[in-house]
Amino acid sequence: MNILNLNSVKFFKGGLLLASLFLSAVVQAKVTLPSVFSDNMVFQQKTNVAIWGNTDAGKTVKVTATWNNKTYTAKAGSDGKFKIVLPTPSYGGPYNISISDGDVTKLSNVLIGDVWICSGQSNMEMPLAGWGKVNNYEQEISDANYPNIRLLHTVQVTSNSPLKDAKVYNDGWQACTPKYVANFSSVAYFFAREINKKTGVPIGLINTSWGGTIAEAWTSAGTLKTIPDFMEAVNKIETSGKDKDASSFKQKLEAWQKLVLDKDAGIAQGKPAWLDASLDVSSWKSMALPSLWEKSGMPDFDGVVWFRKNITIPQSWAGKEVKVNLGTIDDNDVTFFDGEKIGQTEGFNVPRAYTIPANKVKAGTFALVVRVFDGAGDGGLYADKNILSLVSANGERLSLDGDWQYKVGLNLKDVAPMPASNDGPNRVTVLYNAMINPYLQFPIKGAIWYQGESNAGRANQYRKLFPAMIKDWRKSWNQPNFPFYFVQLANFMQAVKEPKSSEWAELRDAQRETLSLPNTGMAVSIDIGDAVDIHPKNKQDVGKRLAFIALAKDYGVKIPYSGPVYQSQKIDGNTIALTFGSTDGGLKASDGGELIGFSVAGSDQKFHWAKAVIKGNQVIVSSAEVPNPVSVRYAWADNPQCNFVNGAGLPASPFRTDNWPEITLGKK
Repeated sequence: MNILNLNSVKFFKGGLLLASLFLSAVVQAKVTLPSVFSDNMVFQQKTNVAIWGNTDAGKTVKVTATWNNKTYTAKAGSDGKFKIVLPTPSYGGPYNISISDGDVTKLSNVLIGDVWICSGQSNMEMPLAGWGKVNNYEQEISDANYPNIRLLHTVQVTSNSPLKDAKVYNDGWQACTPKYVANFSSVAYFFAREINKKTGVPIGLINTSWGGTIAEAWTSAGTLKTIPDFMEAVNKIETSGKDKDASSFKQKLEAWQKLVLDKDAGIAQGKPAWLDASLDVSSWKSMALPSLWEKSGMPDFDGVVWFRKNITIPQSWAGKEVKVNLGTIDDNDVTFFDGEKIGQTEGFNVPRAYTIPANKVKAGTFALVVRVFDGAGDGGLYADKNILSLVSANGERLSLDGDWQYKVGLNLKDVAPMPASNDGPNRVTVLYNAMINPYLQFPIKGAIWYQGESNAGRANQYRKLFPAMIKDWRKSWNQPNFPFYFVQLANFMQAVKEPKSSEWAELRDAQRETLSLPNTGMAVSIDIGDAVDIHPKNKQDVGKRLAFIALAKDYGVKIPYSGPVYQSQKIDGNTIALTFGSTDGGLKASDGGELIGFSVAGSDQKFHWAKAVIKGNQVIVSSAEVPNPVSVRYAWADNPQCNFVNGAGLPASPFRTDNWPEITLGKK
């Protein structure tokens, strides 16, 4: 199973479900402003910021900000659009802004500070709570009271053409509190927290990310047209217009959903067949819930699973309604009690809380049955322990944690694939159009980025695409050299016994090469991944390592921000001496033992594990199996076993000293 591509289906689906629930922030007055303007917002310090919007054609609009109490004016054009530019001071606040065309619109509790765009795929999107659940997330959320960190969360939408405004959650910017941080990007939050603590500068975070997405979706049409691999796809998007043949897709999807029901073994003649408490379930298996089924005996399974648990209702509960708490279910569920449906929900990150009506609650033993459909990636009832429960009208609680019986209704491998959406996120330029373009007039400090998993199969292509995207954003913002800091892919998947080729290693190397662009930085995470989870829970260190780069480069804080950086190699007989920079207190093994993770090859290009010995700012590498070495690779694997760090404890990036052909060469 390709986890990355399947996860993109999942996040897209969640985005569709949620997008309809939220509206952009529109100020209720004659003047209407894009969603980036609201109470609690942050303006970039020490620059000229624009305030733009719409009013009646020809009207004069006045803007006054309390940081200087000056008034700036502009006249709306014949289309009603206006734009006013005003200077901002050094960081501070809070301030108020009034925007008037006769009717006054006010923006209150505004800060001046640094604004960072936070983008990428699921490891940037990953929230503190919800489906993310980072390490110690409950305490992290409880402690997240940072009034000078402000959050703007962009709704996931696509567009074949550039949009002027973005949809956002929570009616716009909000101060960082437990309420608003729980579903916000954990990497972005930990990044901002570190900077704010160290500097006191207010930080505005614009989270515009989408799980499972490809880099070319975040890149403009103009830039992609300069890369031959993408020209045809861009032309197709641009000529498709607004007609996405939605009705055709809807018909195909409905036909596929009917096929799934027809093939579900738990449904007979269109009705659920596994609901009776007296059903013989001796052939059913047992699973301890809550749990994702991939981690409980069903690896790589997508489809329908029916879960059952017989529960005994006490006499004291009879005749009173009962709440059924099932927590989050990945993806969709239909839940039955005593043979009758009590609720259904779509969305992998939506908590389930159903009610059994009072007239259906009787004393005795009944079957609680949950049909779970999962279309991609992980599946199952995955809430925290102590969530699954029945709760009586007077607050008594019956835990549903523990063993449930389950049976597969349908394996999706046994039916045709789900129809591909024709407005999905993994199409060239559609996320740039909808989730980047609306912010281009809004000055920023810089960008942080965590993406690459979905491009790993085309890592060689990424060597050109990724730096092109960075240049594209800088040109589009008209800020030619803004800081762009990114996370190198973490270790993931099964470790290997012998050196071999790796798409993920190639992608990491493409990321490393991108550091040749000015004012870029890379947070290495090769030591804090998870072999079985593409979404590692340690996002605290990821955010900190990004913050270290920004603190050192942008905030004047003297702090190490990089692990050892490979500079050159020198062949000397049967050894190769590798020279490193960014040693910061010396080179060492993180565990105090011998260095591991180095391999060496001769002209035959066959790599063998090598002995690696530290000598000053060098590492001397050799292998008895390679008498005439010509190249070294370090941490070159999906999930490399490696331990090379500097005195600051920061890990070295995976690297290679050769330029031999890659396994992704030519893949498009």
